[in-house]
Amino acid sequence: MFLGKSIVVVVPAHNEEKLILGVLRGIPDFVDKIVVVDDASTDATSERVQRCREGGNHKIVLIRHAVNQGVGGAIATGYKWARQSEMDMAVVMAGDAQMDPNDLPKLVECVARGKADYAKGNRLVSKGAFRKIPTVRYFGISVLSLLTKIASGHWHIGDSQSGYTCISKRALHTIDWDRMYRRYGQPNNLLVTLNIHEFQVRDVPVNPVYNVGEISGIRIRKVIFTISWLLFHNFCRRLAIQYWQRNRWGGKVVSPHPLP
Repeated sequence: MFLGKSIVVVVPAHNEEKLILGVLRGIPDFVDKIVVVDDASTDATSERVQRCREGGNHKIVLIRHAVNQGVGGAIATGYKWARQSEMDMAVVMAGDAQMDPNDLPKLVECVARGKADYAKGNRLVSKGAFRKIPTVRYFGISVLSLLTKIASGHWHIGDSQSGYTCISKRALHTIDWDRMYRRYGQPNNLLVTLNIHEFQVRDVPVNPVYNVGEISGIRIRKVIFTISWLLFHNFCRRLAIQYWQRNRWGGKVVSPHPLP
């Protein structure tokens, strides 16, 4: 519990047998549940998670995908578990150990105190970020962040590719996770959806973590074009809903999530 709020950490993992135990051991004690979603790994990821649970960490829940669904699909599975379990907040920490657990309290506090419905890490504003993040990746993240600002309407948000996030209970219950984009562009797609539903989003500075043994299958040149097309589609979707559909039905925007 944190400030009286229950917390689950969702850990999407695919072939992370080398790093997953370090991730689980680094999660703070105030976290109530840890849901590891093994996205059809072909290595010993699930076995190591299960061994950790049997070793005494009974907070762990292991969910296995029979078919690979992508990181967005794994996150959606974890979010649906959190929604069904009536958790107050859900944090995403990837299984590749690239998210510093020391930053987790800052993300959680932002949502727990009602400052935002969705808090996300921003690596680009941390001290020495340009030296810590590989140059090509830094450039790619910066370009996609600019495009995401335009598509989502969240002009105050940077580092759109950061998956280190915390989401509130009412956002968990509002968004249709079965319709969420399931691949690398999931954070971009979600930022657009959050604006459509008028949820408050905040950036939280976090420490970039690289060269800890992670293996990335992401090719920046390829994903920039893929996500750019996704963002154009989502930009049109947001404009259609916010400036045509709602105005058509009376011109008054009614919040889709009334305060309790």
